[in-house]
Amino acid sequence: MIFIVTLRQIFLIMERTLFFALFGLLFTATVTAQPDRWQQRVKYVMDINMDVKAHQYQGSMQLEYTNNSPDTLDKVFYHLYFNAFQPGSMMDVRSRTISDADSRVADRISKLKPDEQGYINVKTLTMEGIKCTFETNETILEVTLPNAILPGKTVRFDMVWDAQVPIQIRRSGRDNKEGVDYSMAQWYPKMCEYDYQGWHSNPYVAREFYGIWGDFDVTIHIDKKYVVAAGGYLQNPQEIGYGYESAGSTAQQPAGNLLHYHFLAPNVHDFVWAADTEYKQAAIKAEDGSTMRFFWLSGKPYEEQWLKLPAIMSRARTHMNNKCGKYPYKEYAFIQGGDGGMEYPMATLITGNRSLNSLVGVAVHEQLHTWYQMILGTNESLYGWMDEGFTSWAESYVENELAREGLMGNKKAEEQYWEGNLKGYTALATSGKEEPLTVHADHFKTNYGYSLAVYVKGCVFLTQMEYIIGKSSFDKSMLRYFNTWKFKHPNTNDLIRIFEKESGLELDWYKEDWVNTTNTIDYAVKSVEKEDRKTTKVTITQSDVFAMPLDIVVTYNNGDKELFYIPLESMRGAKPAENNMERTVLPDHRWVDMEFSFEIPEKMKKVAKVEIDPTKRLADIDYSNNSWEQ
Repeated sequence: MIFIVTLRQIFLIMERTLFFALFGLLFTATVTAQPDRWQQRVKYVMDINMDVKAHQYQGSMQLEYTNNSPDTLDKVFYHLYFNAFQPGSMMDVRSRTISDADSRVADRISKLKPDEQGYINVKTLTMEGIKCTFETNETILEVTLPNAILPGKTVRFDMVWDAQVPIQIRRSGRDNKEGVDYSMAQWYPKMCEYDYQGWHSNPYVAREFYGIWGDFDVTIHIDKKYVVAAGGYLQNPQEIGYGYESAGSTAQQPAGNLLHYHFLAPNVHDFVWAADTEYKQAAIKAEDGSTMRFFWLSGKPYEEQWLKLPAIMSRARTHMNNKCGKYPYKEYAFIQGGDGGMEYPMATLITGNRSLNSLVGVAVHEQLHTWYQMILGTNESLYGWMDEGFTSWAESYVENELAREGLMGNKKAEEQYWEGNLKGYTALATSGKEEPLTVHADHFKTNYGYSLAVYVKGCVFLTQMEYIIGKSSFDKSMLRYFNTWKFKHPNTNDLIRIFEKESGLELDWYKEDWVNTTNTIDYAVKSVEKEDRKTTKVTITQSDVFAMPLDIVVTYNNGDKELFYIPLESMRGAKPAENNMERTVLPDHRWVDMEFSFEIPEKMKKVAKVEIDPTKRLADIDYSNNSWEQ
């Protein structure tokens, strides 16, 4: 058959072909596009005048705020954390009414005298020179703007405030139990975060934080008797002349009664500093080339431990960089202060009257928050387990490596460093006090339930993920997670997708059970029965609907071992073999099956032992029934 096509018809065909080709490209771009999550941006310039006799200070702040959201903002909110340290505050009431109060707080706030309380009193606030209407609601400053901030626009706020430093009760304050004069954390009016979920203007009741990345330029005027340590780069060491190594022999003595410390901190979401008249300091170049600074009270019984700390922390940083990703800043400071250990960008406040192992442990843990909070920046109120839990996981790894190298005193290096966390999780899961990880940090009913959830269950989440997808995929996933989501505030779904992409497995079932519920894992070897001369039948039961893939190790009477791997149907795949043990991959099992069986061909050998997950990476709440032995 012969077709005769006119020139016009040819052009029509070409037009339609081009249209559908372009439509296809647009549709493909629409369904496959995965744009970076937008981030608000801030730039603080602060000038602080400290009155150390009255424990008060005056501050002025210029804040450039960039609205990178697609939304028009007619209000903004600031955190005023020091206002929590007043009788009757939400922190005070919550601490006095919760069933298991933190002993550091308890009823102490209710007993503060006027000169011991904390406050931040905003005097004036303008936006682009126009007065703002604002109202202080305990720890939140509510601001109505004179003009809306349009998407993509940057505006300048100017603020003047005065404040009083409270007696040290929780994290920040003056005169801590070890005698440090000032631990200045959560000390300034801090702009609340606005993200894809809207404003996060949560009142402060002693739990968690969330902030906007930006640049800090902070000048602190203080009596010259004081040494100031901070999470930032000191810009005028020669003027200070207090032992900063870059000052050297050319350091100038300050004129008058004040020193003027000028710090810059780029691309961070908070700024911390501390001051004391007895701070001694040291600085080293770490193995990765960054500078590590150490500030502690001189002449105290534990000073010997602080002198040993720098070399150990340099080595610890190397392990952190290898396991978690590259530390991106030029400095980090370990500062004696606070009420235990608390992390901040480029610095931590830690109590220092500790044995060497304890000092190393708290220093390792708090520095590791740099990765899982200061750089990834999850909203701790919503996903505290993605910070504290992941930090605890990395801490166990780093301390294990330090112990292998003989840098943890008498601490023994153990391969199964996760067993302590597994015991802690089991205690929580069987206590009757467990709540889902989705509960807002401030709303947990007990401190016990909150602490074990975010620190321990969050840590076990990762240990168990390694069990599910295999060690190689897991290690790659953790680095990919850091490199993909740094400075972007990831949430739980973002995290799970990284593990899915790296492993090729479907993992939302794990998130649903582990994060969103308090379902537990409890498998048991019900029976091992000889079917005939050549076959042994193993029957496995589970007591809850939280199903997992299973590694079942069979030991034969001649000592040989064989791994029988049973994938979970919901995974849509299987993890690769992790070791050289002979492995048999069995058909998938389903979460609805409370009992299932498989057969073992004996191959001239008799079954002597059957054990579910001898590595104990599976968070089974009762391991007593996980094995059978002849």
